[in-house]
Amino acid sequence: MDTVVSGIRPTGFLHLGNYFGALRNFIKMQNDNNCFFFIADYHSLTTHPTPADLHTNIKNVLIDYLAAGIDPEKSTIYVQSDVPQVCELTTLLSMNVYVGELQRVASFKEKVRRQPNNVNAGLLNYPVLMAADILLHRADKVPVGKDQEQHLEMTRDFAQRFNHIYGVDYFKLPVAYNFGQQLVKIPGLDGSTKMSKSDNEASCIYLSDEPTVIRKKVMKAVSDSGPTEPNQPKAQAIENLFALMAAVSSPETLAFFEEKYNTCQIRYGDMKKQLAEDIVNFTAPIYERIKELRSNDEYINRVARQGAEKARASADQTVGNVREIIGIKHF
Repeated sequence: MDTVVSGIRPTGFLHLGNYFGALRNFIKMQNDNNCFFFIADYHSLTTHPTPADLHTNIKNVLIDYLAAGIDPEKSTIYVQSDVPQVCELTTLLSMNVYVGELQRVASFKEKVRRQPNNVNAGLLNYPVLMAADILLHRADKVPVGKDQEQHLEMTRDFAQRFNHIYGVDYFKLPVAYNFGQQLVKIPGLDGSTKMSKSDNEASCIYLSDEPTVIRKKVMKAVSDSGPTEPNQPKAQAIENLFALMAAVSSPETLAFFEEKYNTCQIRYGDMKKQLAEDIVNFTAPIYERIKELRSNDEYINRVARQGAEKARASADQTVGNVREIIGIKHF
């Protein structure tokens, strides 16, 4: 059985893009793998969230994970800061990581460009902490998006360097996990090609959105005046509407509106109403479960504690082995 590790930053609620991009695959994956899913609160500190926001966001992500179908009896789900061994492993790994290679990371350079007044050491050391998250459980596979491929490659480099320096074959070299299929990419309602709360919260459909909120957001989705000739190529915003419909609606519904578009009979108001209802129906089981979990703090706390205990047991073994390999021993 392979070990799989994946984390998500607690920046609020999970949306349809998160669900189709990874979550639904995590649900399947947990049946055949040893899965560790963690909420990366240490990583989120690079953006300096307020203490109240941070704790609320962690709880919301944990609830969304569980409501979507992550089973704490099958998987280990935990909060990153509940497993402090990751900080020690980060320190130990960083002794063999060079500043120059961290400064060349594409995401670091992009963040320096976008936020020149907040170039903190945590941003620079982000790949080392990410590597520690993965290597802490000696992962075989890591589900990653395109923007994280370089970080995974660096994790492999750090693991291989450690093995070489100390003459061991301890750390595995984890590989990207693409679930063996083409991932569904969910676009935003604002015409952007990716649903992302960092760009525009109004473009996101959250798993926790009430039906009235979903209907209002979808009806405000960007569209155009409609095609002027049969089989006309779609503008990006219209492609987005059809992509969303392909994800949540029946094939017959999608085919109906495709035909209306190709024959210049499309009425976007009708399409949006249908799309909104289909999204409401699709998210309804998750939404109802979220409401239940929000009123059950005892269960949420128990899941977090049990996940932390399981993750710490795995982390203790790894850090203990690494200390011994390095030569750090108790007197």
